[in-house]
Amino acid sequence: MAAPTGPTVRRMQLGWELKRLRDKAGFTLAEAVDGLTFSTTKLYRVENGLSALPKSADLRALLDRYGVEDEEDVDFLTDIHRDSLNRGWWSLFRSVLPSGMGMYIGLESGARSVRAWQPNVVLGLLQTERYAREMFQAAKPVHETTTEFVERHIQIRMERKRALTRRDNPLQLWVIQDEASLRRVVGSREVMREQYEEILKLARLDNVTVQILPLSTATYRTGANFNLLEFGTPLPTVVQSDAAEASEISDKDITIWAFARRFEALQAGALAPGETPAFLQQLAREV
Repeated sequence: MAAPTGPTVRRMQLGWELKRLRDKAGFTLAEAVDGLTFSTTKLYRVENGLSALPKSADLRALLDRYGVEDEEDVDFLTDIHRDSLNRGWWSLFRSVLPSGMGMYIGLESGARSVRAWQPNVVLGLLQTERYAREMFQAAKPVHETTTEFVERHIQIRMERKRALTRRDNPLQLWVIQDEASLRRVVGSREVMREQYEEILKLARLDNVTVQILPLSTATYRTGANFNLLEFGTPLPTVVQSDAAEASEISDKDITIWAFARRFEALQAGALAPGETPAFLQQLAREV
């Protein structure tokens, strides 16, 4: 099944192809841009999917330098470049998105699958509107955010959830939730019961798997949440992880391997997916 392709993913794909071609031609970054209209820093950002290549003429200049003459190859890369310049739906909210969040949403929108660990709150893709609103409202006076900020972020969160139920290539999601994140009351008991029902509903979808890691289980845990995003070959897997005040995104092999091992350890310690409904129903009775 082909993965959906949004502009952020197409930008990453173009960067991957350009870096492969540069390496094949034996050019350094400095040699690749010598005499062209952009810098080594710009090409580095393009190759790493951090920046778009604005002009098709710049793309053709690079392809000429790398010795790419086959018209099918040129047309293929030109199509990717054209798609990479489109604006995703999240661009409407760019003014309220923290640094790096726009890129993450773009990657998530174009991913084939996401594996996620969330020890602190309900994963964003599973949240109800009421849960999200209560969470943002509680943080509003502390973070000094506006009502517009709160409402915009709720809109963003609900729009992101559409990836799970879209008709073509719905996002394959595998979530491991720490029990503590589900017991921590956000808003009220009624909000939490509604949230449990939403998780149960989404977990019934063929493309969504939810596991719970009980507090009573002595097993591996990590305090920081993370997401492993996969796009299919030849694109690399990407990991997003939260630090104290920032979000980090990486496609380095050693980083991906480290987080993949963490997810496997968490998965092994968690309850089987088939036990999730009974566990959530018990939580709803206890809350």
